[in-house]
Amino acid sequence: MAAAEPAVPALPGGGGGGGGSGGGAGAPSGTVPVLFCFSVFARPSAVPHGAGYELLIQKFLSLYGDQIDMHRKFVVQLFAEEWGQYVDLPKGFAVSERCKVRLVPLQIQLTTLGNLTPSSTVFFCCDMQERFRPAIKYFGDIISVGQRLLQGARILGIPVIVTEQYPKGLGSTVQEIDLTGVKLVLPKTKFSMVLPEVEAALAEIPGVRSVVLFGVETHVCIQQTALELVGRGIEVHIVADATSSRSMMDRMFALERLARTGIIVTTSEAVLLQLVADKDHPKFKEIQNLIKASAPESGLLSKV
Repeated sequence: MAAAEPAVPALPGGGGGGGGSGGGAGAPSGTVPVLFCFSVFARPSAVPHGAGYELLIQKFLSLYGDQIDMHRKFVVQLFAEEWGQYVDLPKGFAVSERCKVRLVPLQIQLTTLGNLTPSSTVFFCCDMQERFRPAIKYFGDIISVGQRLLQGARILGIPVIVTEQYPKGLGSTVQEIDLTGVKLVLPKTKFSMVLPEVEAALAEIPGVRSVVLFGVETHVCIQQTALELVGRGIEVHIVADATSSRSMMDRMFALERLARTGIIVTTSEAVLLQLVADKDHPKFKEIQNLIKASAPESGLLSKV
C-alpha cells in the first residue's frame, strides 16, 4: 500500500458545523458521492471528481467543525473493500468513485485523559439478564453495583443505554436493576452494544466523549463494545466492580488486554465521585449517600 498522507496538523480553517448534502444518487453532475465518518457520526455528501486530500479535509471541517478539537492531530482513512476495513489514505489519492472515508484522531490529549464530566458522558449497561444469574461469577454483587451506577446516572442527568442479549431466550434485565428514565433499551444478537440504534442515539447527544461501561460478559460483549467505541474516538471507562464473566480467567485477561489498549479500568465509586468532582457540587450529598456503603469486596477484587 502506498504511504499515507502525513498526519493533519492542528486542523486549519474554521469549523462551524454544517449538515451534509444529500449525496448518494442525487449528487450533482461532476461530483462523486462520499460518506464522511467521524467518531459515531456518518454523513453522506459529495465532492468534485478528482478531489484530493486537502478537499477532503475541508469537507470534514464543513461537516463536523463544531465537533473537531482543533488542537488534535488526525489522519484520513479510506474504507478498502478488499480488506473489509479502513486503511490509511494512499499518497496522492483522488476521488474517482463512490467511497467512504473517516477522520481518526492520532493522539489523545493527556490533559483530558479520563476526565469524566456529566455533560459528555453516557452510561452503557450490557446484558444484565435473568438467565445469566446462575452462570456469572458474583452476579449478585455486580447487580448491586450496577443499580448504584444507574441511580447515580439519574441523579446527575446522564443518559443510559441498556442492551439485552437475545431476550427471547435469555430473559429481560433483572428486576433489581431499575430502568426508570433510561434513554434506550435494545435487544441484540450482536455481541457488541454498538448497534445502529445505539450509534443514532449517541449522535443525538451533543458532545459525547466518554462511555462508562458495565455488565456481562467481560471478555465478550464488554470487550467488543469497548474496542468498537474506542475505534470511533470515544474514551471508555470499564467499571470493574460491576463487570463479570462465567470464568474469572476470561475476565482477568480481558481487563488486562483492555487496559493495555488505553481503556480505563476503574470502580463505581471512582466514577461517581469524578462526575461530581467537588463537595460543593449541588448533587454531591445525593451521590455521597449512594456510596456510604462501599461496593461489595467479593472475589472480583483479586481478579482485576
